Amino acid sequence: MKKIVVLDGYAANPGDIGWESWKALGELTVYERTAPEETVARCKDAEIVLTNKVIFDVNVIEALPALKYIGVLATGYNVVDLEAATKHGVIVTNIPAYSTLSVAQMVFAHLLNITHHVASHAERVANGAWQNSKDFCFWDSELIELDGLTLGIVGLGNIGRAVARIAQTFGMKVMAYSSKSEEALAEMGIQKAASYEDVFRIADVVSLHCPLNAQTKHLVNAERLALMKPSAILINTGRGPLIDEQALADALNSGKIYAAGVDVLTQEPPRAGSPLIGARNCYITPHVAWATRAARERLDKIAFANVRAFLDGCPQNVVN
Repeated sequence: MKKIVVLDGYAANPGDIGWESWKALGELTVYERTAPEETVARCKDAEIVLTNKVIFDVNVIEALPALKYIGVLATGYNVVDLEAATKHGVIVTNIPAYSTLSVAQMVFAHLLNITHHVASHAERVANGAWQNSKDFCFWDSELIELDGLTLGIVGLGNIGRAVARIAQTFGMKVMAYSSKSEEALAEMGIQKAASYEDVFRIADVVSLHCPLNAQTKHLVNAERLALMKPSAILINTGRGPLIDEQALADALNSGKIYAAGVDVLTQEPPRAGSPLIGARNCYITPHVAWATRAARERLDKIAFANVRAFLDGCPQNVVN
């Protein structure tokens, strides 16, 4: 039987899904977490390795001559040196589109929290503020209606399109910076933005859904933040380094933009002194947009199917 090693299985499957079905595919070893210095020893003699965040650079790949397959338990696959994998005949696969609906849902969890201050009002009620109110209702922050506001989307892949559809049900206008044609966007009821700058200048809410690469790193910087309205809201459920975090903290603290909701940071877990922690009107969730049980069950099924397809000689979702 093929030796299968899962290096960091806990995040995607902390025990509520199980690994029993995988044992039919080979000799399975699951580690909850793996430190960089443990990777080679744990993968020795394994033909099939699954990783979420454990890095496979050229040195690791060259140290594992038996390795034939790396399955990334995520959509993004920047943890693997694809050039080195290809050179050594290692197939690399990913898990496309498993978390689309869950991530889109988180966009609006952040947006609704910001516009209605759901968490802070619930906390104020728990602390007695409503009980002490002279009126039947109580609020201490501006409440914002989404209908008629413009949502600007950067990156119109599966998640971006799902976010656009939800926004439209709230009565929002949608514009997007995308490689798709103006005609294709018009069919979806979306206005095509001519540039990143148009999105930041015009939109009331900007939501980031583009891949992270050399061109998009620090896409949100001081110059683009300066284009935004003082009432604007920024949402990031994509990748942390899309944002220059110090620039965003400065913009929030100075009131240049109204609020931000982010599910990802440049360093995860965040380092001490991370500029966005404690920034004014910055709401941070700990990289959980993808982690609904429904999404993780889809991830598990696709990962299983990917390995089975590889074993059958017809690999699918290959990224190299």
